Amino acid sequence: MKGAVGMRYVSGLPALNLGDRGVTPGDWHHSAMDWEHPFTLDTADSPYGYWGIVDERVPGHGLMPVANHIRACLDMIHLGYFGDVQGMREDFLADPATDGVVMRQVWKLRGGRDWSAIDAFMGREYSTRWLDYKQRQKTRTNGGETA
Repeated sequence: MKGAVGMRYVSGLPALNLGDRGVTPGDWHHSAMDWEHPFTLDTADSPYGYWGIVDERVPGHGLMPVANHIRACLDMIHLGYFGDVQGMREDFLADPATDGVVMRQVWKLRGGRDWSAIDAFMGREYSTRWLDYKQRQKTRTNGGETA
């Protein structure tokens, strides 16, 4: 998406400490965040564009664009911040209903330079769910035949 007009938004661990905890729990280290300089990214540098970004109140900044919890996790996966996002399925998202969305969005990263590391991370996080998802995708791309 290089060259596209983008928008800066709060992501990563700060975004996991904001947002609607009724949907996904996010993180719980709100007071440990550097709210003076929250981690931001640009939509123009992301394969996800504006997907999953909403306006939220950010301490010390007021209303700003912020990644929802799923998008924040996806951004960290895309950046290779596996240590920060480790345990996301159980801790940050904690809702099996998010599995399909996460997997569909991560699948968009295949073929990228970090795919093997991303694939390994997803295997650790989602175990057989990820293996089954990959198999279904491969079956689709082979016209219904298994490879």
